[in-house]
Amino acid sequence: MRLFSKLLLASSMVFLAACSETGPQEINVGKDQCDNCKMTISEPKYATQLITEKGRLYKFDDISCLNDYEVSNTETTANAKKYVADFPTGKFIESNTATFIKGGDIKSPMGGNTQAYQEKAAAEKAATELQATLTQ
Repeated sequence: MRLFSKLLLASSMVFLAACSETGPQEINVGKDQCDNCKMTISEPKYATQLITEKGRLYKFDDISCLNDYEVSNTETTANAKKYVADFPTGKFIESNTATFIKGGDIKSPMGGNTQAYQEKAAAEKAATELQATLTQ
């Protein structure tokens, strides 16, 4: 009976691990810490995440922190998936599909002053309103 219990427990753990989420996770505002600057993430619309090939998740409080971390950790971050928060909705989207605006009246947590948008039209409108520059 003990063997059966151990096998059941082991198979349950394998099943749960196989079903675990591999995409970005929700930000716990005020609790999660930036993996680059170590500050607490307080503004989720500027947050970013990086998931390595091995599945390790890193969270950042600003797009500039993600970029700095990536430059300093090229072995770890090679071929990693990057996610940014769509500024209007806060929903995470893949970085390579986002349109970015920078500068102007944007004030992000670490001074990167960059916002990401899923929709290019929304980015263009925000860039005009905030006197920012469309960068991608």
